[in-house]
Amino acid sequence: MVPKRWAKRAVTRNAIKRQIYSVAAEFEPRLAVAAHVVRLRATFDRKQFISASSELLKAAVRRELNQLFRRACAAAEGGAP
Repeated sequence: MVPKRWAKRAVTRNAIKRQIYSVAAEFEPRLAVAAHVVRLRATFDRKQFISASSELLKAAVRRELNQLFRRACAAAEGGAP
């Protein structure tokens, strides 16, 4: 879920969703079979990330998603959450 409150522009929300789908596909074989929800809980500042297609935004989103999915995989494998 990418609420308008945290990413004001639709183009930014869509770019974030595409990153979620991409990273989730990479981790899919290691995740437990279940419904997984990814929820944006902090803003992406428009002053720092001027363009939704900027490499800086894509890298920041991908970095956070990789951490999140690594923790989810560890939990699915019986490790610490």
